[in-house]
Amino acid sequence: MIFCGWRFHPPSPERIMAVAVDIEDLVERLRRVEDPREDRGLRHSLVDVLFIALVAMVSGADDAEAMQDYGEANAEWFGQFLELRHGIPSQDTFLRVFALLSTAAVERLFLDWVHGLRTVWEGGHIALDGKTVRGSFDAASGGKAIHMVSAWLASEGLVLGQVKVAEKANEIVAIPELLRLLDIRGVVVTIDAMGTQRSIAAQIVEQGGGYVLPVKDNHPKLYADVTDYFQGLGHDHGGVVTPAKDLDRHESIDAGHGRIETRTCVLSRDLRSITQRADWVGLLGIAMIARRREDKRTGQVSTEQAYFLVNTACATAASVAGVVRAHWGIENGLHWVLDMTFNEDQCRVRAGNAAQNLAVLRHLVMNLMRTAPGKKRSMVKRRQRCGWDRGFMLSVLAGREIPA
Repeated sequence: MIFCGWRFHPPSPERIMAVAVDIEDLVERLRRVEDPREDRGLRHSLVDVLFIALVAMVSGADDAEAMQDYGEANAEWFGQFLELRHGIPSQDTFLRVFALLSTAAVERLFLDWVHGLRTVWEGGHIALDGKTVRGSFDAASGGKAIHMVSAWLASEGLVLGQVKVAEKANEIVAIPELLRLLDIRGVVVTIDAMGTQRSIAAQIVEQGGGYVLPVKDNHPKLYADVTDYFQGLGHDHGGVVTPAKDLDRHESIDAGHGRIETRTCVLSRDLRSITQRADWVGLLGIAMIARRREDKRTGQVSTEQAYFLVNTACATAASVAGVVRAHWGIENGLHWVLDMTFNEDQCRVRAGNAAQNLAVLRHLVMNLMRTAPGKKRSMVKRRQRCGWDRGFMLSVLAGREIPA
């Protein structure tokens, strides 16, 4: 795959100068990554490999072959910032470097960029969820596909950190490690039911965060207490809890796709009936969200309820409903984008650390796209434009609009 569309949109010399400092800063960050290779016979510096890979992926390259093609098509431009003593690295070099690179070193590079955004997520909502990189399994050796647990800043659509586990069942082990990478002071954390663990709730509170955690039958006594409490308040014909005077209630109605969906959230701070309340550090309330769906064509109605533990001093029923709904934005905003825009599940790279390191690189590129100008365009269109318009690509790398 050859990338050559940039020739129609060359940036002005003034624009190049305006972004040169930002590019040099990025290159300098890459220089700090430790090279695991032996010096003897080394043809390509690590910074050359990493910078070309990053810019190529920003511009639409999804694999090592495309990275080489993009590098060769833009070798003269890369030569302004890199040594390129032996030209552009081959696809085998890209794969070998990512396989050998320390995952901890790549994660530090990622977090170095993320930490500069601290003011963006202060007081926000972070969702934790896992995704299997399906193409990373090795049928020949029986190796399982890697599973990445990511922290997702819901309001901005940014990945704040990630941890690899062998499989989804190990997410409970990865979540505490991922939380330790993050500054969650003043942040609400949401996780799926697997993360509803006493130790995880305690860690969130200890790190200065709040939580909204689902309660399901993997905690049978707690689940029974919470469901009995809300069922005891009484229901109307639609399955919606009737609010009592000491409860906070919020309702929203959406009509679309041939159905009407009513969501009602009830938040209670009355914990007297929760026998295990002392086991959950910082527990301040319990919540129920009732969903009622009506098919406008058939009139068929379905209802369901979900229950939550709440630890946020300023929580309202509306805010709880908001973070619960936003939590599942990670499915479309991260997992779907990685598969449909970056072809992650089609990536068959599995040697050494390559699958994990490339997954982190995709997260970094996605973040650059999300913080770049021109957010009204889809991720696919923005990557295409980076491949066609080097000036726009420079703006993406700089994280700011560069005057034409």
